[in-house]
Amino acid sequence: MEDVRLPFTGAKGGDVYCSSVWSGLTLVYREDHLLLEMPAEAAGISSAVYGGGMGPLKRAVNLFVHKDYDCSDPVRDLEDKLHQWGYEAEGCAGLMTAVPPSHAAVAEEDTGSAGIFCCVTAAAGNAARAGVERPVLAAYRPGTINIMLGIDGWLTPAAMVNAVMTATEAKAAALADLGIRDSETGLTATGTTTDAFVLAVSQSRRYHAEHAYAGTATDLGGAIGRLVYGAVTGSLQYISRGETGNERQKPKKRTESEETVDFGEALTAKETAEAAEETVVVESAEFAEFNKTAGAVEVAETAEAAEETVAVESAEFAEAAEDGQHLSEVARPVRGPRGQ
Repeated sequence: MEDVRLPFTGAKGGDVYCSSVWSGLTLVYREDHLLLEMPAEAAGISSAVYGGGMGPLKRAVNLFVHKDYDCSDPVRDLEDKLHQWGYEAEGCAGLMTAVPPSHAAVAEEDTGSAGIFCCVTAAAGNAARAGVERPVLAAYRPGTINIMLGIDGWLTPAAMVNAVMTATEAKAAALADLGIRDSETGLTATGTTTDAFVLAVSQSRRYHAEHAYAGTATDLGGAIGRLVYGAVTGSLQYISRGETGNERQKPKKRTESEETVDFGEALTAKETAEAAEETVVVESAEFAEFNKTAGAVEVAETAEAAEETVAVESAEFAEAAEDGQHLSEVARPVRGPRGQ
């Protein structure tokens, strides 16, 4: 895992983290929010509830709200906060999270063709798996895994979208490796129900390299994946140590209150039992498939031998019956799959 820092543990309001890979990029810690300030206007793409979409970005804020936050008008609430803080609203992306700003994890890397900064605030109380049916939310909820990614480099619009894809894949991989499950379905989670993402790109030519792709087979995409994976893992593991005071996730259907997942270095007894049950189901399916395919082929290949065997065994059974011998003594064992 990439070198991950939690720069604001025990910090006081006003502490600043200065990027080592994007000169002038700063992450400012406040008690109720994080401020990511770009040194100059950047190209942006985000799913932020405030200022989301594609367009120029000057800053991004990640606002901490309590779990009982009234989500009826988050855009208005963020506008009010920006005015209160004295931040210019133009060029600002606003996120919300129920994770305290002090739990932010930061990871950075200079690939030689781009400088990449990643900041993540994460919890998994409402972990969910994409691709299955589940209850839908009637209103906005504050994001639980928020990713702010900054790239000092030159990317095409397509590469920016590709970077978002790679970051999302890395987030899902981190959740899978941590054993986080969707509490509604019991399946491995791919995210939470309210994740949010911000990407800011300087479009600087200082590296003399234009990136047309950002998939996992590229230097840029590989670094993005490592940084996001590491930062998501770092923030979640910090949460799991009980630093937030939140309840740990219980093995029952999730209620309205979010719960923090209990991570261990090994599966819990319940998870082990579930894994064993899944193995039984898989092996049973394999056995059935064998009977459909391999067994069918074998019967076809040995049809003539089978007819001869039936004739021989019928004779043996008749002879045994005449001698008073119990039929089970001449029964032949049936060969199953795997040579049993």
